[in-house]
Amino acid sequence: MPDTPTPEEFERLTQERLLFLRLLELGSQEDLQLLLKDALQLIVELSGAAKGYLELVDKQREGDEPRWWYATGCAEAEIDGIRDSISRGIIAEAIAAGRTVATASALTDPQFQGYESVQLNRIEAVLCAPIGAERPTGVLYLQGRGQPGPFTADDRHHAELFACHLAPLVDRVRHRANQLDRDDPTRPWRESLEVDGIVGRSQALADVLRVVSLVAPMDIDVLISGPTGTGKTAVARAIHHNSGRAGGPLVELNCAAIPENLLESELFGHAKGAFTGATADRAGRFEAAHGGTLFLDEIGDMSVGLQVKLLRVVQERVLERVGETRSRTVDIRILAATNQDLDAAVADGRFRQDLYYRLNVVPLAMPALAERTEDIPLLAEHLLDLFVRKHRLPRMILDASAATALQTSSWPGNVRQLANIIERAAAFAAGEGGPAIESRHLEGAPAAASGGASDDGTYQEATRRFQKQLLERALKSNDWNVAATARKLQLSRSNLYELIKTHGLERR
Repeated sequence: MPDTPTPEEFERLTQERLLFLRLLELGSQEDLQLLLKDALQLIVELSGAAKGYLELVDKQREGDEPRWWYATGCAEAEIDGIRDSISRGIIAEAIAAGRTVATASALTDPQFQGYESVQLNRIEAVLCAPIGAERPTGVLYLQGRGQPGPFTADDRHHAELFACHLAPLVDRVRHRANQLDRDDPTRPWRESLEVDGIVGRSQALADVLRVVSLVAPMDIDVLISGPTGTGKTAVARAIHHNSGRAGGPLVELNCAAIPENLLESELFGHAKGAFTGATADRAGRFEAAHGGTLFLDEIGDMSVGLQVKLLRVVQERVLERVGETRSRTVDIRILAATNQDLDAAVADGRFRQDLYYRLNVVPLAMPALAERTEDIPLLAEHLLDLFVRKHRLPRMILDASAATALQTSSWPGNVRQLANIIERAAAFAAGEGGPAIESRHLEGAPAAASGGASDDGTYQEATRRFQKQLLERALKSNDWNVAATARKLQLSRSNLYELIKTHGLERR
């Protein structure tokens, strides 16, 4: 008869079983960033660590910040110190030796006390394990404990088990991410263009970048059209930065933001005394853009009278300041953008046909967000990262339910509307101290946040209510058979599961 395990052994076996079960659950995760988040929270909870950091080594990526990482309990300065240790410190030792490094106090340990990051951050108990066996592909770093004392032998054992079994899960998800990169139709253009501010990998976006690659080197004028918030300014900047004029100025002017009586002076400049308040000679935007590019946004809002004066500059690159008779020549490229139907405006007499033809040498149409819904999660993550940095918020990610909710919503305001929702959601999530934006954080109105969505809410909220009702009816009519419901709604089962989670649906 086998010996009955002691209470300590039984506790250890129970914890190991819990670790394996939780790792099995993580195996279904398809998003690498979410996998790192859930995995780190698991081992921090099991070990009782005060701080945790998980990073994957990416040899193909240059720069100070790795692509794949997650931290918990760490201030921004502490994360910098941990990363510094990757090249010269505790983590470097773990990666180089391919073994776990543990110390009761890095401050007093002769092996580590000489490192600047150790002294600067007053690092005590540390447990660091490489992820992967033969060639480490990442590292787990645990620092400090909720209870006094060093990490125990059981903590070390669990960390090593965790790191060993996490490696194949990471490899599988990273392989899928790399496959998506290889399948990215925008990749050929990204490799040859500077387009850092343009996010997405849809075919619609690839078509835009293809046109950018063709027109950028050619010193011709371009008219960019598309709904509000689709990224026309970002594309104009991409054309300039990839042109022969990249070393010259890029001057931007929103024609709709300047009062009509000031727009002429803003464009062409003015002479001293030309009008009340003109106390000195002043160059306009055309002259400021000499040798570079002038981007005129919302060109469709310009009055017909001013269009006549603009036409001469577009045709001849010659202008006169307001109140002057002297002609000035400018060497510029003109990019224009509009959210209006200029063909209709020409037919109605609101926009000059000759000016339209001059500006529209090469037309470039920007797709609405509804035409590239596969880009929404990537855009949301990019925007979230921007807002976290802008507002100095703790690092957070977008969980699967939020990503699905965003991707299945309508966006009449396009990327600009998406940005507003993400910024507001980031504020809500940070206020709760959570590490991720969840679908509930996307409800913008206070009524929705408290659980009661009113009938006269935003278009976004009305769309989400309709989706929830549609799902409830479809699931009920199919007796909650997910496969049959997915077929009926023409959705994948995984997408349907995420929608069920997003809307908090339960079978009664």
